[in-house]
Amino acid sequence: MITAVFFDLDGTLADTAPDLAAALNQLLVEHHQPPLPFTKIRPVVSHGGNALIQLAFGMTDTHPDFLPVRERFLQIYQTRLHNSTHLFEGVETVLETLESRQMTWGVITNKPAWLTHPLMEKLGLTDRAGCIVCGDSTTHPKPHPAPLLLACEMTNRVPSSSLYIGDAERDITAGRAAGMHTLVALYGYIDQEETPEQWQADGKISRPGEILDWIENFNRHS
Repeated sequence: MITAVFFDLDGTLADTAPDLAAALNQLLVEHHQPPLPFTKIRPVVSHGGNALIQLAFGMTDTHPDFLPVRERFLQIYQTRLHNSTHLFEGVETVLETLESRQMTWGVITNKPAWLTHPLMEKLGLTDRAGCIVCGDSTTHPKPHPAPLLLACEMTNRVPSSSLYIGDAERDITAGRAAGMHTLVALYGYIDQEETPEQWQADGKISRPGEILDWIENFNRHS
């Protein structure tokens, strides 16, 4: 039986792409470069700040200017952390239903704590979440299973009775390695060139409400 549900943050629980895209485009303007269309930025958001800098400037983390550019990007993003960010449609109903069934839920993200905790607070989720595991909560972020195992430890749940939902291959890899059941959030930030059908998740959902259907079906046949 599934007794705990854990969510990736960006692209699964919350639609953070508008604010991240705005921050990236502000950075481009500061560097006298034209902004990028939102449709080009959105699929890269779940891959993190490094990937966004590479998209915008064509530089990898070995470039001498990479770290200061990335730091400036995060500074800009911090100032507009919640300007346009919101829970995906249907997520609030999912959380309320899990809570009404006394099922634990939490967040496991690669986003650093200094950005994650203020955002969760602004979304009104801090006191509701059973745990908030950030990218720097463990030595190894996803796709390593350590953050997911920490979430189980914090909530007193076992991986085999837990479900992890994410929109990136690293989420599914981490979930499988931790011994959790996994779902791909197809409504998230998945590039058309990615192949989620090959990630070996236990299922795929097109909208948040399908999470409840999947859990009910799984528990019914357990």
